Amino acid sequence: MKGYIIHLTKVKEEDLIVTILSQENLDTVYRFYGARHGTINIGFLIDYETQSSAKSTIARLKDVVHIGFKWIHDYKRLKLWQDFTGLFFKHLHDTENISPFYFQLLNESAKKWGDQNPKRVAIETYVTLLEKEGRLHKEFKCFLCSFEILNKVSLLRAFLPAHEQCSFKNGVSPSGLNELFTNKSTLFLNDLEVDYLWNTLLEGL
Repeated sequence: MKGYIIHLTKVKEEDLIVTILSQENLDTVYRFYGARHGTINIGFLIDYETQSSAKSTIARLKDVVHIGFKWIHDYKRLKLWQDFTGLFFKHLHDTENISPFYFQLLNESAKKWGDQNPKRVAIETYVTLLEKEGRLHKEFKCFLCSFEILNKVSLLRAFLPAHEQCSFKNGVSPSGLNELFTNKSTLFLNDLEVDYLWNTLLEGL
């Protein structure tokens, strides 16, 4: 089966506990260190098998094949991808039943990552996630004071809208946000606004 590595924990010596997001599961498996093993890292898409053992409560990761993307050797793009995919672990690690939506969302993002601005891809992907989970606030009403926002919109974690004076954070243009929230497009947001949204995204899904 195929899945994205969204978390790694080093244990004794060079062994790893690996969390993998697949179509229908969030697999936490053990990978023994060995010279014959290829390098794996957060964000990698792999084809893999698991092997259960009566001696352990955690299955062993085996037969790993790395499925690469053309941009994987671009350090800056890879670092942004790892920051983005790592957020999915914190968001999903307590979830019992995983919808294929999350794997498919990462898959579609990975296909765009090399050709488009990665931060814009991540932001558009995140808005799609928020909408799917019923957490996207399209009405610009301040989360902190409940009054309508008439000028620039400040965004809190999970892209919750607020007045600049309520959040003590700068805001972005409402027209750009409206396009983002309605059509999942950052077209009308400038690069400074995209950086602002990216930094807000990094606070957590």
